[in-house]
Amino acid sequence: MHSGGYADWALVHEEIAIGLPNSLGYVEAAAIPETYFTVWSNVFERAGLKQGETILIHGGTSGIGSTATMLAKAFGATVLVTAGGPEKCTAALGLGADHAIDYRSADFVAEARRLTGGKGPEVILDMVGGPYMQRNLDLVAVDGRISQIAFQQGSTADLDMLPLLMKRLTLTGSTLRARPVEMKARLARALETHVLPLLARGEALPRIDSVFPLEKVAEAHARMDGGAHVGKIVLTMTGDAAAR
Repeated sequence: MHSGGYADWALVHEEIAIGLPNSLGYVEAAAIPETYFTVWSNVFERAGLKQGETILIHGGTSGIGSTATMLAKAFGATVLVTAGGPEKCTAALGLGADHAIDYRSADFVAEARRLTGGKGPEVILDMVGGPYMQRNLDLVAVDGRISQIAFQQGSTADLDMLPLLMKRLTLTGSTLRARPVEMKARLARALETHVLPLLARGEALPRIDSVFPLEKVAEAHARMDGGAHVGKIVLTMTGDAAAR
């Protein structure tokens, strides 16, 4: 099995499986693989976030955003996030973000520049796309890196690419599900080395928004579509060990 789906049983290649720390239950474990694989690959490997740098994470209270916030903080970065509304900004700060920008009431480019003393963040993680793509190019620091992982507002835009040259930028993107087992296995080993020790110590644990039994999957999707969730929404199988 290389991708997700709803089923009582699934075959998983042993090379992409990771061990479950004794301190974690199955609900937390279910929230780890896709988000932590995605964040490690795109933030730390492809965008090369380093200790002491600043990252701007769009959608800071999403499953990916919350994971990126916690891991970036755990490895010594300063974290700025965008979120929609005061409640979500407060939630993002509770996850460890240093600053949360309400994109509904503030210009995130101006705010992020102010918060970084005018130079912009070294790394931007974007899943919005559309009109954000030009703004990311304008905002990111010299020698900065933009990691594009989704296009919630569209994958096309009329872009001025001059900042790519003038600021020596790196623009990278990737998908995870379609990648070969060998690549996912390398990610699994990286997580075992760098991330599982954090989880075993109770650090950077996945933020669980809500838990639904599989038979209420429609309610889980409604919760996600409503946009009020913070962190991961988890489905459990009736009668399984998910409550551990």
